[in-house]
Amino acid sequence: MTVHVALLRAVNMAGHNKVAMRERLGVETVIMVRTAKDWRGVIAQNPFPAEAGCDPSHLAGVFLKDAPAPGAEALLQGAVTGRETVRVSGRHVYIVYPDGFGRSKVTSTLIEKKLGTRGTSRNWNTVLKLGALAEALGSS
Repeated sequence: MTVHVALLRAVNMAGHNKVAMRERLGVETVIMVRTAKDWRGVIAQNPFPAEAGCDPSHLAGVFLKDAPAPGAEALLQGAVTGRETVRVSGRHVYIVYPDGFGRSKVTSTLIEKKLGTRGTSRNWNTVLKLGALAEALGSS
């Protein structure tokens, strides 16, 4: 059995697109899907292992629908005006938010605009928990 991780984009954010746990959500959204093997790769290829180890709540993984066009990473990095650090790897973006997510100008809207594709982000604690869950399901 192949285990997959599916992430819904822009659901239950700031009171918008709220969904209860029911069979039909009534919300149209983009879904990013990765296999457990892909997920292991996301964790292994993290270019910020020090931050992941000491402050994972200020590290985010962004899961993109498609890989950005060549040169798009430079557009995104050029738009960073704060202390955030950004790295793009295929269909994934890694971002360190040293001052937290809340006040950062590196938002989902900015990321999607500069990279030309949809995405959804999760903090590193969530990335690790989903990875552990995918591994547990795959081994059972």
